[in-house]
Amino acid sequence: MSHAEDHEGTRRDFLYYATAGTATVAAGAAVWPLVNQMNPSADVQALASIRVDVSEVETGTQLTVKWRGKPVFIRRRTEQEIEEGRAVPLSDLPDTDARNANTPGEATDENRTLDEAGEWLVMMGVCTHLGCVPLGDGAGDFDGWFCPCHGSHYDTAGRIRKGPAPENLPVPVAAFDDETTIVLG
Repeated sequence: MSHAEDHEGTRRDFLYYATAGTATVAAGAAVWPLVNQMNPSADVQALASIRVDVSEVETGTQLTVKWRGKPVFIRRRTEQEIEEGRAVPLSDLPDTDARNANTPGEATDENRTLDEAGEWLVMMGVCTHLGCVPLGDGAGDFDGWFCPCHGSHYDTAGRIRKGPAPENLPVPVAAFDDETTIVLG
């Protein structure tokens, strides 16, 4: 009987298949830890979203929290700050993009705030020029934020108005969970 007529296979064929299967399992077992190490660690996953209690934030004040290793400004704006922000025409802005992860669009005051009334402004507290942390509480020429390192001025809606910063301060993914809690991320 020739080898071509033997359809059942030989012991040698079995050994080839068994060896290939064992090698595949061994390779998978060796590669899995290498692939798994690229997943984010538990401490990074814990920072993916945070809840911030804003019940103590008074009108006209700001709370700074750390999220994903960066400062986030949460400001409860006054009526005057809201009016100043809404009075600025888009043509006066160096950057007309809202830079808002929640609502993309133009950099109108309404597109940068968290609520419809415009009272709550949440944005990353990192200057878009070289990553410094701007000073708040009405600093700068536009009553918003001022980065003293290189002279970038932001208005009451966190939009760049003057200086070397190329973009508005970005607005992260954020939403109210209830009346006094904001969820970042």
